[in-house]
Amino acid sequence: MAHVDEEIASQPDCWQRALELTPRHLPEPGERAAVIGCGTSLYIAQAYAVLRESLGLGETDAFAASEFPADRRYDRVVALTRSGTTTEVLDALARTGTTETVAVTADPRTPVGAAARHLVALEFADEKSVVQTRFATTALALLRAHLGAAPADLPAQARAALDAPLPRGALEARQFTFLGTGWSSGVANEAALKVREASGSWAESYPAMEYRHGPISVSGPESLVWFLDTPPHGLPEQAGATGAAVNTARLDPLAELVRVQRLAVALAVRRGLDPDRPRHLTRSIVLDQP
Repeated sequence: MAHVDEEIASQPDCWQRALELTPRHLPEPGERAAVIGCGTSLYIAQAYAVLRESLGLGETDAFAASEFPADRRYDRVVALTRSGTTTEVLDALARTGTTETVAVTADPRTPVGAAARHLVALEFADEKSVVQTRFATTALALLRAHLGAAPADLPAQARAALDAPLPRGALEARQFTFLGTGWSSGVANEAALKVREASGSWAESYPAMEYRHGPISVSGPESLVWFLDTPPHGLPEQAGATGAAVNTARLDPLAELVRVQRLAVALAVRRGLDPDRPRHLTRSIVLDQP
């Protein structure tokens, strides 16, 4: 069994632990916050930023760490980094000046421990696989709980996602489009990344209504269109009219992501790839400094 299989299966327990935590130093209501990350962590940041702002808890921006605007004023900067060693995250934290900073990480003994003023350690969600699954989803479960926006049955929904069948035709599809609305658009971005990373498949993601403005043109009989949240009226039918298989969410978007993770691993195995070791990727991106 690949490490990623075990890590996917452990998510219900990880989420339960996250919901029981009472972390300090995360953005408080009314604070202007920025959230930074790279890769998967960026997409988790996007989901959190949209959710926090939509709840009226404060202006919240999400940035790729390499694009963080250090001259913009924030009350607090949150860095998401599983490894705690990602060069762009450490560089961004170094540019925050006197701004309060907190890092959510799986390993507090890494350089991020010195780079951020405060840490939220999720050591129980650390991973051996290069492909991120449980750390990212556990971090978002924690952040949602801090906002008061995590369903109490979220771990139970994760268990349901582990047992639910994959969408019909998913393993035979050659092109994948993941669609979200609001904060789940960030989850859709992560879903597409997971399928690309693990299986090398052609996967795209969009806010649901943007799908009709061009991306629908790639859909066809070899496509799967997966709505990770309640779809806009009439859009599943339009997607189905292309000949694509269409899957609409049965669970919370974060639990739907668990099903996507399972699909990504299954596609990798079907194609003779090692889902723990995606091509051209490493667990952390540490760059040589000029």
